[in-house]
Amino acid sequence: MQTYEQLLEQAKEFLQKHDDFLVVSHIQPDGDAVSSTVAVGWLLSCLGKKFTLINEGPIPERMRFLLLSDRIVNMEQTPLDRTFKHVICVDCADFGRVGQTSRYFEEGAFILNIDHHPTNNRYGNVALIQPEAAATAEILYDLIHRFDFEWTTDIASAIYTGLLTDTGGFRYSNTSPKVMRIASELLGYGVNGPELSENLLEAMTLPQMKVLVKALNTLEMTPDGKICWVYVTPEHMQETGAANEDLEGIVNYPRNIHGVEVGILFKVIHDNAVKVSLRSAGKVDVAALAQSFGGGGHVRAAGCRVEGSLESIIEQVVERVKSYL
Repeated sequence: MQTYEQLLEQAKEFLQKHDDFLVVSHIQPDGDAVSSTVAVGWLLSCLGKKFTLINEGPIPERMRFLLLSDRIVNMEQTPLDRTFKHVICVDCADFGRVGQTSRYFEEGAFILNIDHHPTNNRYGNVALIQPEAAATAEILYDLIHRFDFEWTTDIASAIYTGLLTDTGGFRYSNTSPKVMRIASELLGYGVNGPELSENLLEAMTLPQMKVLVKALNTLEMTPDGKICWVYVTPEHMQETGAANEDLEGIVNYPRNIHGVEVGILFKVIHDNAVKVSLRSAGKVDVAALAQSFGGGGHVRAAGCRVEGSLESIIEQVVERVKSYL
């Protein structure tokens, strides 16, 4: 098994050796995915490399302040007309998480896989995986330090955004001493921590508030009070005008109820598919639970997509959670 330092050196060599990269993150990107995408773009620009940033869909509006975010192609709106031999995947726990962007990978493409999910299956030619990292942005902080480029407020804000969002505002159990040291250093580069916290974690759109109300009206709990869940339907989304990004954080509400061990959000995609988001108080390894449904993630935060009706999937998932308690 290679050490983390050896993997960082391999990733550095990959970036130096190749050119004309496609940089992708996971579908429905969160703060860590977007910040990692633009951080790789910044690093490649410093190296004088050509690159294209892409995602299957749009990035959240609240992330559009980040450097290079305007260069992330939404392939749903702007399909590419070529494929790429060199690909960098960031924050994708498994290859399927790149979504439809894989159509732009050349057959036999060389892939650099940068991720922090413990369920990552280490796909690609170089797999820079560090499960102990709080965010993929933390790994990119380490990678950037393998070079001699001068840090700017823009790149520091990107890395800070990834750390801030994936640690829940430095509140989750993945907030390590290293994370706090990095955050302190980034603040020294001019990052406006309070402003980022307000915009990324506190501020809500009206559709976001409305869809939260809809979700909370569906709240149910097992008799012992250890499992609690809510769901959101396409009708809820249409009635409130909410976007997928407006669902972020809703799963924490059932989880935050005193005595709840696992909180769940069921998001109906269509009549025969549901996205399941899971949050654990610590007793249940929801990453392993999500893997049993073909998903993945972290011990306390994971997800999966399950085929079937909402009612049957709620029953299946709740019963599976019970078996993990």
